[in-house]
Amino acid sequence: MTSSRLEERGAALGTLSAPLATDQLFNARHAEAYWQQATRCIDLVRRKVGGVDRPFTGASPEDLKGLFGTIDLDAPLGELRPALEELERVYLDDAVYFHHPRYVAHLNCPIVLPGILAEAILSPINSSLDTFDQSAGGTFIEQSLIDWTASRIGLGRDADGVFTSGGTQSNLMALMIARDHHGASLVDHGGNKHEGLPADYRRLRILGSEISHFSLQKSAAILGLGYQAVMPVACDDHYRMDPAALKARLEECLARDLIPIAVVATAGTTDFGSIDPLEEIAALCRAHGIWLHVDAAYGGGLLCSRRYRHRLAGIEHADSVTVDYHKTFFQPVSCSAFLVRRRRDLRHVTYHADYLNPLCQAEAGTPDQVNKSLQTTKRFDALKLWLTLRIMGADALGEMFERVIDLAGEAHAELTRHPEFEVLLDPPMSTLVFRYHPAGLSEAELDELNAYVRAALSRSGEAVIAATRVDGKRYLKFTLLNPDTRLEDLTAIVERIVHHGRAWGQSPARAAAS
Repeated sequence: MTSSRLEERGAALGTLSAPLATDQLFNARHAEAYWQQATRCIDLVRRKVGGVDRPFTGASPEDLKGLFGTIDLDAPLGELRPALEELERVYLDDAVYFHHPRYVAHLNCPIVLPGILAEAILSPINSSLDTFDQSAGGTFIEQSLIDWTASRIGLGRDADGVFTSGGTQSNLMALMIARDHHGASLVDHGGNKHEGLPADYRRLRILGSEISHFSLQKSAAILGLGYQAVMPVACDDHYRMDPAALKARLEECLARDLIPIAVVATAGTTDFGSIDPLEEIAALCRAHGIWLHVDAAYGGGLLCSRRYRHRLAGIEHADSVTVDYHKTFFQPVSCSAFLVRRRRDLRHVTYHADYLNPLCQAEAGTPDQVNKSLQTTKRFDALKLWLTLRIMGADALGEMFERVIDLAGEAHAELTRHPEFEVLLDPPMSTLVFRYHPAGLSEAELDELNAYVRAALSRSGEAVIAATRVDGKRYLKFTLLNPDTRLEDLTAIVERIVHHGRAWGQSPARAAAS
């Protein structure tokens, strides 16, 4: 090697070993810098949240997109202060604030302080809960919470599970295991993990109510079964799966030589909060030898309620269960779990890699969570629920959920007395579906009116509400998950709905259409 090349190489090595101009790695040397900078971030959030007077500013996608046009991600700002100022402008100023009492749209909850404080611990330590040698005590915290949840459900001592990113991942795991459970039962098939789907896979069917979560269709597609594998089951007048309709669907499968591999019962539908009759559905599943999965992503919070826990009666018969702690346990996203009655069923998601979770470790009893998970790298999201239970306790969470359930009942009573509103049903949990329905309008006009009202509320930032369609008609929706929301807040939103609705009726465009 020539002397010039040696000099070039030496210069390059010197550059690599020299200290960075701004060393941003979190370690013992920078613990004080971490404290100072984290404090500035916390103070920014404190100031922003303290100044929020409405859930949303009404900013449009076009408004926000324009803010990003001049940002060059290849030109770093170099320090925290200008970065935070920029972040205020492009995010915090126009963020949707779920903690505001007039945010009543989606299944987004305000979050409890212990959950936030846990984030301040788990993020800098950055444990990955896929293997014990990366997480140690974190593994046992997650496992303890799985055992606690399984006990609350009543799944029995052989139950097990794992934390997930949310209900969609949990439901995917449930249907994957149900599919592979069926595959493992075939005498002429070596199992889906080794041989792929069996020859009769096009006959496999998943049964869920006609208003089940859309993750059933997504999961069926991911699992190679296709949307056509999901058979909708009719609901009763309370938007719960009708056991008689389920029985008829099962008989239809038999008549058409189809193979039902799973029934998905919902404990808290997205639109209505309705809870399927779990006892009756479980009896049908037992009679037909079919996997029963209960999607309790929304209704799982009832496990902590002393007054309303009975609404989940029958969930203890499930083969698997989805619970979202980031909905009705008031935890930061993401924080969810998937549980099974028989821990052996989790073998369908297990693969042993010599460099990570070799079989010998499992045989020696090492508790590697990756053996039960679709994820490899896993955040320590369990710490949020752990710290919440250790500080507040489960009863406090249950009481918070009870408060919004009671509020939904109060709002239902108020709306049903209002002459210009149509309310669909007495809410089974904390969701209220209704529409503004002044006399003399066609269905098409009512659809247009209610769409206008929702958009007008969002544009003004007065409130954020949800919308859906029921039997083809557009409805509005209050999803109540904030214990600080009061009946006066909902009454004020109703008044603004009427205000915007009458403005629509008097608009020139409306007059011309008439």
